[in-house]
Parts: sequence; C-alpha cells; structure tokens
Amino acid sequence: MNSPDSSALSRLVPMTARDPHEPGRAASPLELFFDLVFVVAVSVAAYELHHALTEGHVLDGVLSFFLVFFAIWWAWMNFTWFATSFDTDDWLYRVTTFVQMGGVLVLTAGIHDAFEDHDFTTTVVGYVIMRLAMISQWLRASRGSAEHRRTARAYAGGIAAVQVLWVAFLAIPDGVRVPVFLLLALAEIAVPVVAERRGLTPWHRHHVTERYGLFTLILLGESLLASTNALIEARDGEADLLPLVSIAVLTFVATAALWWIYFWPTHQLIITDLRSSLRYGYSHLFVFAAAGALSAGIEVEIDALSDHSELSDLAASYTVTVPIAIFMLGTWWIAMRAQADRWVNTVVPLGAVLVLLDPVIPVPFTFTTLILVAVVVVLVLHPPRVSASHADG
Repeated sequence: MNSPDSSALSRLVPMTARDPHEPGRAASPLELFFDLVFVVAVSVAAYELHHALTEGHVLDGVLSFFLVFFAIWWAWMNFTWFATSFDTDDWLYRVTTFVQMGGVLVLTAGIHDAFEDHDFTTTVVGYVIMRLAMISQWLRASRGSAEHRRTARAYAGGIAAVQVLWVAFLAIPDGVRVPVFLLLALAEIAVPVVAERRGLTPWHRHHVTERYGLFTLILLGESLLASTNALIEARDGEADLLPLVSIAVLTFVATAALWWIYFWPTHQLIITDLRSSLRYGYSHLFVFAAAGALSAGIEVEIDALSDHSELSDLAASYTVTVPIAIFMLGTWWIAMRAQADRWVNTVVPLGAVLVLLDPVIPVPFTFTTLILVAVVVVLVLHPPRVSASHADG
C-alpha cells in the first residue's frame, strides 16, 4: 500500500504502482474533494444546455454540451485511472491534483462562452492546465516505477502532443472546428490504447467502479435539484400547481429508478482485461452525458409547463425521454448484459425504447416513470447472476 499516513506528508513517497488487490481500497478524501469541482462543471454545463434548449437551439445546444462534456469527462476519467494505479497521497501529489482542480474551474468559467459564442478559448486553457498537471504525474510515475516506465512515458508524450494540437485548435476557423474537435478527441482517446500496449498499468477493480458510481451519483443529483426547482416553481405560483408537483414527484421516482438500474449489476466484475476496461471506461461517456443532460431536460419540461419555452410540448418531452433512454441502454450494454437473464435482457432495452413513446402520451412524463418502475420490479425479481469464481474475485 503506497498511501502514506499523515506524518509522512512532509516527504515524497516513491510513485510505484499500487497493489491492484489491495484490501479495503476505497475513494480517498482527495478524490472526493476532486469530484466537487466536477459538480460545479456539470451543473454549469447542464444550465447552459437547459437555456439553449428552452430558446429552441436544440442542435446547437446539444452539440455544445457534448463538446464541453467530453472535456469534463475525459479529465475526470484520466485522473481516476491514474489514481487507481499510482496514488501516493503525498504533498506533491495533492498539490498537483489541486492544479488539475483549478483547471476544471477555469474550464467551467468558459462554458458560457462556448455555448453562446462558440468561443472555446477559456475552456481549452482550463483543459490544457488539467492535462499539463496530468503529464507531470505521469513523468513522476516514470521515475518512480521502473516496471511501468515505458508506459508512463508513452502517456506523458502522447498527452503532451495532443495538448499542442488543442492550442492550435483555437486558431482554426469556426466552420471546421467541430470535425477537428472530434479528431482531437479521438487522439486523446487513443493515447491510453497505445500507451497500455507498452505494459499494462494496474487497476483496482473495486476502486475504479466505486469512482464511476460516485460520479454517476453526482450526475443523478442534478436531476434531484431539477425536481426541487419544480417544487419551488409550484410554491411561487408561477404556473399551475398540479403539473409542477407531478413533475417533481415523477422526476424523483424516475431518478431513483435510474439509480436502481445503474447499481443493479456488480460493476467490478466487468473490467477484467485491457479491452473490457477500455470499453467500460469509454462507453460511460454516453451514460454520464445522458445523466447530465437529464437535469436540463427536466428544467425544459418545467419551462414548457409554465409557458417559458420556445419548444413545443412534444419536443420538451423528448429532452427528458431521450437522456433516460440513452442512460438505460448504455448501462445495460456496459454492465448488465453479462449478469442478466433473458427477462432482464429483454425488459431493460425494451423499456428504453418504450420511454421514447412518452411524448405522444397526454400526461407528460407519467408513462416514462411507470416504465421505469416496471423495469425496477423486474430487476428485483431477477437479481444479477454472479458465478462463484466471480464472487470470490
């Protein structure tokens, strides 16, 4: 175990790889503190998406949200996987993590400009700050861990090269920024694929999946905030009381159902090798983005009920049901299929498709909530299948 006690924080700890089978490994207080800045970033991104959708800028708002959310997700994910391998929790590791957190706040400060004016300057500056801190962590790992030196240097070199391209990205004309952004995103995603082929870094399965679960809770928490906002609107009398209270109650039930769906499978059984860990990590982009967008959709639904939205009632309903459907399908694809019986493997994807019918139902959001409750009932009656060997692992 590499993590030092408090008396050792005044000195540096050699950054050697941590034991992937370390007993009792859980999220550290630093990791939980790190997550707080992402609460702010996700909240601001969802707020901007909400206003873009309410004003009728659907495609532009969704695209801007996805671009910004990629930067948030990728920075969080890189830190998480590095921490599971090399977290020393000494003073230098903590300070470097604080620098990354500062980068997240800079990125967050630029989200409004990215949505409003397609000006990504501040977001890119914040992103590069985070990534430069990550480079320093990998260079330190290359010095401390001879076994993983080639891998760590590959990470550092790959990340550095892509950051140069991100800076150049700011000089590219607006008309070609989206395809170039996608190419640079693919370059970022390719770095771990290439680096890990030089020697696998260790990961602690329980620690990694716990971190993903905690981030999912952060995102679902945004939906609970939207539910509260509906109650506040109802209390202030800005619209009819019954529809807003209904939305608040249904949102809470739906969010609880999504929590149940996500945490139904045993996630640590999913990541067993490089391929499965990459699939697990990368596919979560869509689950996380859907969870983040859901809160914006609920706010749009509230605006539609109070006649403050440019969207039709049909379009406003889709801003809720589409994220729910993506979240369900993503969770099923990533974690549920291998542990589910025929019933679950039929009901969950079918339920995801059925919620898309909600906008044509006269009572907003009710049908979706009923479908989610029905899915949860099936999950209760059909628990995940875990073999004895998997349970021991």
